[in-house]
Amino acid sequence: MSVPQTMTHIQADGAGGPEVLKIATGPVPVAGAGEVLIRVEAAGVNRPDVAQREGSYPPPPGASPLLGLEVAGEVVALGPDATGFAVGDKVCALTNGGGYAEYCVAPTAQCLPWPKGYDAIKAGALPETSFTVWANVFQMGRLAAGEKFLVHGGTSGIGVTAIQFAKAFGATVYATAGSDDKCTACVQLGADAAINYRDKDFGAEIRTLTGGKGVDVILDMVGGPYMQRDIRALAMDGRLVLIAFLGGSVAEKFDFLQIMTKRLTVTGSTMRPRTTAQKAAIAADLRAKVWPLLDAGRCPPVIYATLPLAQAAEAHRLMESSAHIGKIMLTLA
Repeated sequence: MSVPQTMTHIQADGAGGPEVLKIATGPVPVAGAGEVLIRVEAAGVNRPDVAQREGSYPPPPGASPLLGLEVAGEVVALGPDATGFAVGDKVCALTNGGGYAEYCVAPTAQCLPWPKGYDAIKAGALPETSFTVWANVFQMGRLAAGEKFLVHGGTSGIGVTAIQFAKAFGATVYATAGSDDKCTACVQLGADAAINYRDKDFGAEIRTLTGGKGVDVILDMVGGPYMQRDIRALAMDGRLVLIAFLGGSVAEKFDFLQIMTKRLTVTGSTMRPRTTAQKAAIAADLRAKVWPLLDAGRCPPVIYATLPLAQAAEAHRLMESSAHIGKIMLTLA
């Protein structure tokens, strides 16, 4: 399969607002050991992309400086010792960067096949949220069937996937969102109840919904302002998992007493700095436990907007508006 020497990609001209994102031309990356080169058909837009553009989330050493952490497309070349996929295979991948481009490399261990009946846009919407939710809610948070789960930001890409996966694996699901319409969307996605955080105290609401017992697992991307209420909303032996700090990472006047008295676990993680081996373990779990659900038509990604690659700046503006419900995708011809 012929691969060109150069490609179109999105370049960030310094740190700043969406306006720093420009169309540029550069060399096609070369697949290294254990990697595949993917001709990108669709790429997902995620909050970490916005943080990287702003200069607050730099790529780890050795990663592509280009934005883009998930893609779907066709394998066009194999690096040395790359196994599990062949040229011509349709894959989606959690990348280490470089997804906003016509071509992108990814470790084979971070690639998964398109689920049955999926196109590039649907497949490209899967990796970042699926890896993040599985690792944090099910591996670190240990959510089990019959337990109660709360996710903040229920209509974000992460929130939608968390609601769907938690419900599919037998949990009672609650979500917070910033409007009545978004709360309705959460319930339509499978949440048992949704709380408009703008006019209700989610901590008090959760205690009412659970008969005072609280929830077993909380997935929080807000951080500081929510910490004390999160702790109060957790049941005995509950687990709080932090994955972002949209509201800041500092909690004022935090009382640790309930962590002791309720035997709580407070943890968190970021995905990008994890090793390929660690991401491979998540991918293996997804392929064994989640991909059969997707193949059967369950838990489909919710696509809010699809824009051409050249409109990456507009996609970022939409992401920052928080008007979306589900995923924002970039497409390539």
